[in-house]
Amino acid sequence: MFDFDLALSVRKISVALIPMLLGMVCHEVAHGWVAWKHGDPTAKSLGRLTLNPLPHIDPMGTLVFILTALTSPFVIGWAKPVPVNPRYFSNPRKGMMLVSVAGPAANFLLAILFAMGYRLAGSGMLMPGGVQEFLLAMCATGVWINLTLCWFNLMPIPPLDGSKIAAGFMPPHMAYKYLQIERYGLIVVMILLASGLLGKVVWPLVDGSADLISALIGIR
Repeated sequence: MFDFDLALSVRKISVALIPMLLGMVCHEVAHGWVAWKHGDPTAKSLGRLTLNPLPHIDPMGTLVFILTALTSPFVIGWAKPVPVNPRYFSNPRKGMMLVSVAGPAANFLLAILFAMGYRLAGSGMLMPGGVQEFLLAMCATGVWINLTLCWFNLMPIPPLDGSKIAAGFMPPHMAYKYLQIERYGLIVVMILLASGLLGKVVWPLVDGSADLISALIGIR
């Protein structure tokens, strides 16, 4: 029984590893790229505009990924946040909103690409059965992981991206007080994750988005 569980856990991690790495890295690169295009060279000067995962890996985010991959259907993790200096932006509030949207948008695009990969892998291409099975599992996992990253990061809990988007619509003094919650944000996120409340909010959004993408790509 122990060997079976261990094998299953290793398979779950191997199937989720590439989608998770791509999701986390592309999320942060998208933030840095949009910031750079709006005049902020910080991420570029620090070597963060790269798809090499090493500069992006966050130990805690990686640990959470492993734990959730092993124990929960709700797989999540994060990379080191890309530093952004809004003083470089001509319009700091608008610039920060665009930078914040870029990460979840990159994850949504990746979910579409993984869905296309799923359809291609299942289209009857000649490949060994084990390879096809693994690719199908990886692409399906890639859709769910990237949609989870997208909607998770859009939650309006500082320091998640959704909080910076929400702050852009608030009066400056209110936005300042709201973003001060960031120091407690990780604790709040972990409590919501452990209690299952976060999943109850995120999963319907993920499920609905997956159904929409499946319909658009033509997956039945």
